[in-house]
Parts: sequence; C-alpha cells; structure tokens
Amino acid sequence: MNEQNLLYTMALTRMTGFNFQTALRLYQELGGGQAVYEHRSDLRDVLPECSERLVQSLQDWSIPLLKAEQELGFITRHNIRPLLLGSDDYPQRLAECPDAPILLYYMGSADLNQQRVINIVGTRHATQYGQDLVRRFVGDLRELCPQVLIVSGLAYGIDISAHRNALERGFETVGVLAHGLDELYPPRHRETAKQMLRQGGLLTEYMSETRADKLNFVKRNRIVAGLCDATLLVESAARGGGLITCGIAQDYNRQVMAFPGAVGAPYSEGCNNLIRDNGAQLISGAEDFVNAMGWQTDRQLQQAKADGIERSLFPDLSPEEQAIVRILDRMGDLQQNQLSVKTNIPIGQLTALLFQLEMKGVVRPLAGGNYHLLK
Repeated sequence: MNEQNLLYTMALTRMTGFNFQTALRLYQELGGGQAVYEHRSDLRDVLPECSERLVQSLQDWSIPLLKAEQELGFITRHNIRPLLLGSDDYPQRLAECPDAPILLYYMGSADLNQQRVINIVGTRHATQYGQDLVRRFVGDLRELCPQVLIVSGLAYGIDISAHRNALERGFETVGVLAHGLDELYPPRHRETAKQMLRQGGLLTEYMSETRADKLNFVKRNRIVAGLCDATLLVESAARGGGLITCGIAQDYNRQVMAFPGAVGAPYSEGCNNLIRDNGAQLISGAEDFVNAMGWQTDRQLQQAKADGIERSLFPDLSPEEQAIVRILDRMGDLQQNQLSVKTNIPIGQLTALLFQLEMKGVVRPLAGGNYHLLK
C-alpha cells in the first residue's frame, strides 16, 4: 500500500465530512487522496460542481495531515488494517454502493469478501421471543449453509444476540462500530468483541478518538447494509435503527427479510408493518431464508467438493447457463451482483445456476465473491 496516498486519504476523510458525496467523487475521479491534494488548486476543473465551501476547505491540509500521521502510528501499533476504496481487500459489495466510505479500519481475521454475507439487526430491547428467534435461526442456518459471515452492530439486544450465537455456532461474525477502534461501546460487550477478533472482526470508518455520537450510529447502518447480500430484521418497534438499515438495504437492491410477531406487540410492530408494506419478505426460519436466497445447494456443493468435481469435456448447458458463460468470457471475473445485472437473471435463480456451473466444472468462485470461467 502507498503510505503517502493512505496519509492523504486519511486527511481527506477528516476534511470533508459535511460534503461526503462530492469528496467521494473527487477521490474516485482522481484516484486517491494524494491526487486530491495535488489538484487542490484546480478542483473545479476536475469536478465543476464542487462547492466553494469544499474548495476552500481543501486548501490547508496541515492539521488533518498531522492527525493522519498520528492515526497511522495508532493503527500500526494495534495491527489495524486500513481498507482503501478501490483496493482488493476493500469489501466489494460495499464498494458498489453510491455512498461507500473512502476508508475503513479493520481488526480481525474474517474475509469481508466471502461468498455469503448477511446481517441480523433489530431492537436494543430484545424480548425473549426475539432472542429465541435469533438462536434458532443461527443454529438452523449452520446446518443449511455452513459458510456464512454474520454482520451486526454490536449493540444491545438483537445485535449482540446475533454475534454471540454466531460465535457459539462456529460462524465468523463482524461488528460495525460507530466510533474509533480505541474504545468499545457499549463496554459491557468487550469480552464478546475480543472473541470476535479471533472469529470475525471489528470494522469502522472512524479514526480513533471519535465519539459514539447518535449521527454516527445512523451512518454506520449503511455499512451494515452494504457489506451484505441480505438484511434480516428480527424485532423492531415502529421506529428504530433496524428499520433504517432495512431501508438502506432496499435502496442498495439487497434482499430484506423479517420475522413477523404478535399483533400489538410493541417490538414486533416495525417488522409487521414492513412486511405489510412489502418492504420485507416474511420468513419463519432459516429454511425460508435459505430458499429465498437460493442457497439450498451449499451443503450439496460442500459434499461435491469433498468428493472432487470433475469437469465434463462437453458440458450440457441451459440457455441461462450459456448466457452466464458468455458474459464471463467477454468481461472476465465478475461478482454475483454484477452477473445478475449483466444477465438480467434474479439473484436467487443466478445462485442456483452458478452452483450447477461449478458442479459441471465450468466456473470457479474466487476470493472477493467473484466468479471465474474455467477455459
């Protein structure tokens, strides 16, 4: 990684919080934080819609660069990995989102680009009903799809229940924080967070010494949604952070599912309303979820890999499979979401088709969720 570019990108994130979208476009147009610095005198030539306020704010980099140098020392001492937008280790699902963070800070062992990633969210005031739903769902999911990364926000209630049940069942689990990695909120979840560093990780867009302000939690929700293939709402009042995450996931064209609850129950009202308004698909358990996602074949594929998959010299391909092969042949490795757009095949159906192509020895999944055509 180019350390100078990293320093300038760190500084850039400190200088443009009030105008994030334009700053993101500058970063993408110019290719990095250092390039933004080098073009600070002609930003309007690069992006004519830059506001005068943004142009002025990007003239003096001295204090932000000093803070960036301090932060670089902090992340080096604590083995924190900076993930720059556009790099191979940046979460590729999140990179597809129009408001993806320019820079993330990550501690942990989990691959953020593995093939299956979901989030489980809900109220901080989880009832026994909600906790039982999480425990049963995670346990059953482990039997149906053994390799899934489970994401949540490490908050009280449904979030921490999702993390703890994931750890207990052998899933990796990542917590997305609303503050820097020099502290942990809430402190009561510190022991769980330590275990997650060995079996998952902690992720944030915030530098150290950033307080866990209310607005940060709202912004954090877009990362929770963007990292994942699907959002699962377990319990929610009529208003709450889980519903915000679901709305963002819908905007990102990701799957949203919810457990129904008793009519009139205060922490089922949000789920019931979301299902009523077609904002989420109703599920009653992990099997419904897996069927909706088209992940029924995971166990079968795992067994086939154990037995060894042999490629047929002349595989018999359906028209849909041929369409996938043509796109991969023409465009190279693509992620599942990109393939869905290029082939106009829904994600659920595409997942099953990719499985069949893998069984036939035609494609192979790569790190980062990409699929590669075997020629």
